[in-house]
Amino acid sequence: MKIALPFLALLLFTIQATAQVYGCTDPLSSNYNANATENDGSCTYASASVSATASVDMADTVDESSGLIIWNGNVYTQNDDSDTHLYRISPANGEVTQTLNVAGTVNQDWEDIDQDETYVYIGDFGNNVNGNRTNLHIIKTGKTGLLAGNPVVEYINFTYSNQTSLAATGNNNTDFDCEAMVVGNDYIYLFTKQWVSHQTSLYRLAKTPGTHVAELLDTFNVNGLVTGATWLEDQKLVALCGYSTTLSPFIYLLYDFDDEDFFGGNKRKLSFSESFTQVEGIATANGTDYYLSCEHFQQSVLNIEQQLFTVNLNSYLQGYLGTHPIADTKNDIIMYPNPTDSIVRFEVKQKYIGHDYAITDALGKTVADGIFTAERQVVDISGLAAGVYIVSVTGYTDSLKLVVE
Repeated sequence: MKIALPFLALLLFTIQATAQVYGCTDPLSSNYNANATENDGSCTYASASVSATASVDMADTVDESSGLIIWNGNVYTQNDDSDTHLYRISPANGEVTQTLNVAGTVNQDWEDIDQDETYVYIGDFGNNVNGNRTNLHIIKTGKTGLLAGNPVVEYINFTYSNQTSLAATGNNNTDFDCEAMVVGNDYIYLFTKQWVSHQTSLYRLAKTPGTHVAELLDTFNVNGLVTGATWLEDQKLVALCGYSTTLSPFIYLLYDFDDEDFFGGNKRKLSFSESFTQVEGIATANGTDYYLSCEHFQQSVLNIEQQLFTVNLNSYLQGYLGTHPIADTKNDIIMYPNPTDSIVRFEVKQKYIGHDYAITDALGKTVADGIFTAERQVVDISGLAAGVYIVSVTGYTDSLKLVVE
């Protein structure tokens, strides 16, 4: 019997739609849906406040610390006004242990710093004075030359795709200020500091030197002023830092999103317990341990020294990061968190959709099985006893070891 093609297409669509359940997939949320297989970004969270596990006053040399990176295991920062140097800071005592001269550059308003394997990127895009700068740019300099004292400098110049007027707005009265960026494998992404709306807009920008238009991708209400960002691209985790108009600092965790849809996954805002602190920079190497920097703030009776804070966010990402994802060398199949006690997530390449998977115990008995129906799938293993299990997939030559706690 022949089946009409339109009917067959409808049947396949119906099967796929039935297999996917959209909802909140984070067990730490207030509205976790254990049956959800696709995160729809709807997770909500109870209010939470984090405190620093350690803090040090930084040297007067970096009293306007505005960005942070962790490079070769060391913490580097930069000032946001006039100074054209990068400084390596000791987390133990806040002292400067190395100074790198970014010779041949000018610092009009360096607001953030990031890196890839080969280059350091410095964002000269502070725009709060009148919101009408015409020379917004990112400095791109090779790490080798920078360390050797002869940096080769290139410029990524840009304008915003939706800024239609360059009329002066007055001080701190624009939504086209920027103090946060992250650098990925393919693009640079900017998060704006919006003095008027208290939101942040996400822009995508080419990594190549030249003149470009920063493309608006999305806008999200952070109810505050974003001042720094850090990104673990392979973990699909972005952390933003900032503060309210009353200098109440916060960290915003964005995670479990697809590709560059940073606001499409989980969004959790954490208050930072250091009141009246102008937090400016944030960096992490592992997704759980973070550095935050604040610049010197003095106004009336307040005199807050420039500081470097250490913060641990492991309890807010349990079940997502786990110890580390397990993947084969080609990243065809990724399984995380591991160890786990409730759910395990799989991310598989398109070619494995429709393939069977099986979880077997130490005696070789199959204790769970199923079919990969999408590139991202959640499997409930809460009924399994603690122990070590093997996950095998039809057509996949390797097996994965799953630890259930």
